[in-house]
Amino acid sequence: MTDSNGLGPEDRKIVTLARSTRARNGVAEGAAVRDETGRTYVAGTVSLDSLRLSALRTAVAMAVASGAKSLEAAAVVTEAEAASAEDLAAVRDLGGPDTTVLVAGPDGAVRATVTAG
Repeated sequence: MTDSNGLGPEDRKIVTLARSTRARNGVAEGAAVRDETGRTYVAGTVSLDSLRLSALRTAVAMAVASGAKSLEAAAVVTEAEAASAEDLAAVRDLGGPDTTVLVAGPDGAVRATVTAG
């Protein structure tokens, strides 16, 4: 487990936003991404009969739809131990391979810090 208190304020913010979205919407995952201008985009899991998206892929899509050109960082709050390969690919597509991805548990504690690589 990574100490969430060791994160900078902007990274703590996206973890908090992701956690809040997960709890407020009662979804499996919450995610937040920060673009190159510092704007944040927050999303939860999308689970419809015709559309299924993870929270992180939804947050990336929201950033793209809003005109983001790149990502600085991403966070996902999940029961899973790691971000999926598909989630990392979405972050990498917009932010590049060095984009930081924070993976936190439902309690907000960051379990892993990886790159989209």
